[in-house]
Amino acid sequence: MNLNAKFTELCFPFSKDNDLINSLWLEIEKKYSEKGRHYHGLLHLENMFLELEAVKSNIKDFPAISFSVFYHDIVYDASSKSNEEKSASWAEESLRKLGLNKSGISKITAQIIATKLHQKSDDMDTDYLLDADLSILGKDKTVYLEYTKKIRKEYSIYPDFLYKPGRKKVLRHFLELGSIFKTAEFIDRYELKAKENIAAELQTL
Repeated sequence: MNLNAKFTELCFPFSKDNDLINSLWLEIEKKYSEKGRHYHGLLHLENMFLELEAVKSNIKDFPAISFSVFYHDIVYDASSKSNEEKSASWAEESLRKLGLNKSGISKITAQIIATKLHQKSDDMDTDYLLDADLSILGKDKTVYLEYTKKIRKEYSIYPDFLYKPGRKKVLRHFLELGSIFKTAEFIDRYELKAKENIAAELQTL
């Protein structure tokens, strides 16, 4: 998947300034290619887009959700508790430069903030974004195991005695949501497997 082309195409209805669009893309590429990004990199964005393309006909505002994908993890620091808020602010500044209107920007920043707690939303598009973000949880065992290794690497600054309780808390939070996924398609496809994967990982912690 050519994310650069996808981003450029997404920006064109709002701005024809190629230099601006290219500079915004280069920022995205640089941030998602940072040294510590073992999971939250460009491949994560590609996978989210593949998931969303499959349900595109149910998404009301595909350009907004696409901007949310590109910016939702643009700030990712394993030691910070405000990545989502910082990512939303980054998106707001970038999208203002592109000429998006206030309500469009608000929708996108709200979607990005929603990835913090992954609670069911009143907005179906937000639910699809959250489900695409967590779809890795419902993949087959080998893919899930690879994901857990990458997450551990991202948190390598923490020794096991700090990492394991934190990871348990995150996984239990997902299980306590009742349903990890919010939309019928993702529930059907991934819910059971995600719960199996999480239960198996919890046993290793």
